[in-house]
Amino acid sequence: MTRLSSDESRPLLSHHDTEEDLLSQRRRYYGTDGTVARAPHTNNDVNGNGNNDGDDDDGLEDCNINFDDDPDNPQNWPTPFKWSVVALLAMTAFSVTFNCISLVPLAPSIVRSLTPPPSDPSTPPPSLKSASVLLVTIWELGEATGPLLIAPLSELFGRYPTLNISNILLIFFTILTATATSVPTLILSRCLTGLAVASNVLNPAIVGDMFPSDQRGSAMSMIFVAPLVGGAVGPAIASAVAESVGWRNVVWGAAALSTICEVAFLCLFKETYKVAIIKRRVREKSRLADRANASLGGGRRGHRRTYSEMSMGSKREAWRKLRDSVLRPFLVVFGSGLLMALSLLGSVTFSFFYVISVTLPDILEDNYGLSGAVKGLCFMGFTVGSFLAVLTCNAFLDRIYIALRDRDAALTQPCSPDDSLPKEKPEYRLPLTILGAFSMPFAITFYGWVAQLRLPLPFLLIACGLIGANVMLTLIPLMAYVVDAFGLFSASAMTGVIVSRCLMGTFLPLTTAPLVDSFGYGWGFMVFGAMSLVLAPISVVVFRYGERWRQFCKYSRGE
Repeated sequence: MTRLSSDESRPLLSHHDTEEDLLSQRRRYYGTDGTVARAPHTNNDVNGNGNNDGDDDDGLEDCNINFDDDPDNPQNWPTPFKWSVVALLAMTAFSVTFNCISLVPLAPSIVRSLTPPPSDPSTPPPSLKSASVLLVTIWELGEATGPLLIAPLSELFGRYPTLNISNILLIFFTILTATATSVPTLILSRCLTGLAVASNVLNPAIVGDMFPSDQRGSAMSMIFVAPLVGGAVGPAIASAVAESVGWRNVVWGAAALSTICEVAFLCLFKETYKVAIIKRRVREKSRLADRANASLGGGRRGHRRTYSEMSMGSKREAWRKLRDSVLRPFLVVFGSGLLMALSLLGSVTFSFFYVISVTLPDILEDNYGLSGAVKGLCFMGFTVGSFLAVLTCNAFLDRIYIALRDRDAALTQPCSPDDSLPKEKPEYRLPLTILGAFSMPFAITFYGWVAQLRLPLPFLLIACGLIGANVMLTLIPLMAYVVDAFGLFSASAMTGVIVSRCLMGTFLPLTTAPLVDSFGYGWGFMVFGAMSLVLAPISVVVFRYGERWRQFCKYSRGE
């Protein structure tokens, strides 16, 4: 058998590659237009000796595959089926958000109900504020940990098995939450439930698998709409249910909703990750070749390894490949200054949602005398603003992308614009992020001063709506940018954004109570406004210099 060069035998996803190796493999595998053209392979002989330079042994032969017109290519699926998958992703995102948000307005009462009274009646009751805040934000700590495994496992084994296993674990941990009998157990179970959430990191990557760059905006907006609906109805429904039948039934309802979504996934979802699809196809061809060789008496067995031999080699390498896949998100994040900067911007912006979540119940009770289901309904102010922002992104995200692409194409090719296709640049996604990033400082400051001055309730709801709108205007285009810019490694790159976002969402709200106690709502929230204003220029820098900046990271797409 003819030996391949060492460069040909290197796996596509090896994190040991140099920048030149990775870009050349990306072009070989994805082709010039981003479609898969080649499967990973190895060239070991029957004894397992090969020229693979110690890299991953996928057990796949050299196999040229034209994936452009293949019906298994997710981008070639019928449009109604692709949108049904998007709807399924949106339904799952709704259930996850409902599960997360439904306990937010109930947190103080839940902590009080699970905290035993002091044995000595003369002892003052302990302060439960930190436990209430942690019960709300600990979910994000779990979500910060989960993607470190979920994203690389989806790139190693595919989206389908990773998503389904994560959903099953989420259901189990939600049941654990419903049966918790103490505050520490409840907080731990909420953290584990957040850890099992796969939709945040995989939904955008699955959209990227199915849609070309100039069609992703609408799908990305749709998977953000469903969580907003969950965030709107979750607190109101939970407050009403908790008043009548108790908070545990709220959690049981979330578990039932997650179970319905998982059954739908098992019945309707298909693998979308191109690498996993091609690996499966090559393995099937290898099985058929083994059977053919066996029927012929094994006369050609010395020519190449059988499938069973390749499987044994894969098992020997399984732990090393898993280790490399788990490390890949760190390599992607810390290998890209651009991604770290965007992660910082996105994390601080997102954390303002939890800052609102832990302060709004106290403001509504202390300043406006609201409680119960009415207090839960006030959370809809944030959701209405977020929903309007999502509609804005749905209407303009793709249009802005196409307009900027065509404008630059006209400027760079004024004489013969039809000579080549317009150049696709992920930076065309960012104008709405710039708008949201520079508007957020004023929205968060306005919220603080409304609470400080005890202005009428509609002003507080408007402030919540403005914050919700700016969060979505910043994050939706930012997520779309990460998917476009990091291509094959979009799931690992999304992990960088999500992990930093979740860590900030867990711990930044813990600073709210000290700030409010020391400076009041007005000046305390001006600190958050100043922090947001300092980070806002990151969006402009990436929009202006992102194309050049991306070339310094081997995981960014080189066009």
